[in-house]
Amino acid sequence: MNTGRNSGHGFVSAFAPQLEDYLAFKQAMGCYGASRIWYLRQFDAYCADRDRTVFDRDTVEGWVLERLARSGRYRSWMSYIRDVGRWLQAHGHADAYVLPDRWKAGVVPAHPYLLRREEIEAFFTAAARLDTPSPWRWQAACFFTLMHSCGLRTGEVRALRTGQVDLRDGHLDILWAKGNRSRRLPITDQVIEVLAACDRASRRRFSSRDTFFVSATGHPVTGATVAVMFRRIWDQAGLPRPAHGTRPTPYAFRHHFAYANIERWAAHGQDVAALLPYLSRYMGHAGFESTYYYVHTSPDFIRGYADITADAGASLLPEVGFE
Repeated sequence: MNTGRNSGHGFVSAFAPQLEDYLAFKQAMGCYGASRIWYLRQFDAYCADRDRTVFDRDTVEGWVLERLARSGRYRSWMSYIRDVGRWLQAHGHADAYVLPDRWKAGVVPAHPYLLRREEIEAFFTAAARLDTPSPWRWQAACFFTLMHSCGLRTGEVRALRTGQVDLRDGHLDILWAKGNRSRRLPITDQVIEVLAACDRASRRRFSSRDTFFVSATGHPVTGATVAVMFRRIWDQAGLPRPAHGTRPTPYAFRHHFAYANIERWAAHGQDVAALLPYLSRYMGHAGFESTYYYVHTSPDFIRGYADITADAGASLLPEVGFE
């Protein structure tokens, strides 16, 4: 490894040049995550403090063990240091250590909250009557409509910019979403009407705004605020929160979008296995194998999924969680 030097990201260990080159490579691939940089800085500081100059097992696993003592069972950050090892091997450092998969935490299958039609109707009735001085008064129904009727992720709705909403041609452009994937989504006339009403109200309040949904100060809404507003509307609708088990969250609308489509296709006698790749593309999944999970979550369709899996093959039904 090269000797240490100060770097653009504040790296000071012997691995500073390689870490900088690695981050430049990731950014060229469209990966700009702050979390990756933060953890690599922790690794860099660990190496500098202990005068580590070789990217070997002792160095990597020593840092991992120290981090585990602080983070407990949370292990997703290990992918960053594992990726650095692979990158080093691919760039002339054949002896660089790659953290093995045995360090990965076991997968805990997610159990989504399955929304009932009565809950959805009550929720949107309450959202349309939300009493608040903030933009959520006119934004709430629209925000959650995009999750319910288009299956968008919470982060995709929050990041949606005004220029990505085409009300004339009827489509949304979801740019650089999860996995740096983009997609154009056609929307129905009803969704267009909801978006147009929200846009008119926002234009009256704000002379300009970058994102379609904004806070009272005109800035993008935060994930924490979305969760707070969801709970507020849920309670205002008089809907009970389960004392035990899975509880409703905004993401339940995205789950509902998936299995509601599956059930509708089955009810109309359509080939669900043939249509799932289209659903996968619309929802922004990396591959339609992930979309197969929703076959298991459908409350009314669950009894008939065996026919689909038999046609598609067992390999298309992995044990996967939610995003």
